[in-house]
Amino acid sequence: MKSSGLKLSLFKCKINLARFHITFEKTTIDMKTTNKLLATALITSITLGGISCKSSNAVKGGAIGGAAGGVLGGVIAGKDNTAIGVLIGSAIGGSAGAIIGHEMDKAAEELQRDLEGATVERVGEGIKITFDSGLMFPVDKSELSAVSKQNLSELAETLKKYEETNILVEGHTDSTGEDDYNMDLSRRRAYSVEDYLTVNGISKGRMEIAAYGEMQPIATNETEAGRQQNRRVEVAIYANKKMQRMAERGEIGE
Repeated sequence: MKSSGLKLSLFKCKINLARFHITFEKTTIDMKTTNKLLATALITSITLGGISCKSSNAVKGGAIGGAAGGVLGGVIAGKDNTAIGVLIGSAIGGSAGAIIGHEMDKAAEELQRDLEGATVERVGEGIKITFDSGLMFPVDKSELSAVSKQNLSELAETLKKYEETNILVEGHTDSTGEDDYNMDLSRRRAYSVEDYLTVNGISKGRMEIAAYGEMQPIATNETEAGRQQNRRVEVAIYANKKMQRMAERGEIGE
């Protein structure tokens, strides 16, 4: 049976842990995505000791210290393996986080310039790319379109320049169709992206695949415009352990 689409409104709330303070503005989520409650909420204020940040970039590398980064990652990511959860959870903060953030700024600029019809966002110390499935695949298919192949070729070239990064590829659908079918379609589409990146020189060892079917909507499924937004592939790019150690030693970012 399909979800009733019941909505839950989270009004402005505050989480206090010793001197650590986070403020979330009001947001609305689908009941099916309650495990992403904190991951999707807009962070508007973080205060740790005398450090205060006021925007969603507050968790960008260097904005908070390593200890706060660990707390924030735990609060937001938890066991959530979604793109945003992984990006926030992988942040190390401090000066090393600032170095990684600077490298990701450069990579994001390249991707923003090169990728057609994709949304590139800097999140934490990483990058989230959202591809519209309508541009990537024919309806109900997992074969890549010509536009998506060009985009993924460009993505692969950037990833080769930043070899010490991991990549998470997520497939998502709207709520049209049966749950099992949507899950399978989202999985096949995510693997199509992984396979094409592999053909273009990206090691499978750097990549992880996740399929969510219709379980992680970012818009209403009651309208065609909303369903189109929900049909997507998301790619998260974040520093691996080696890059983090190099940043801590000051070996990158010269």
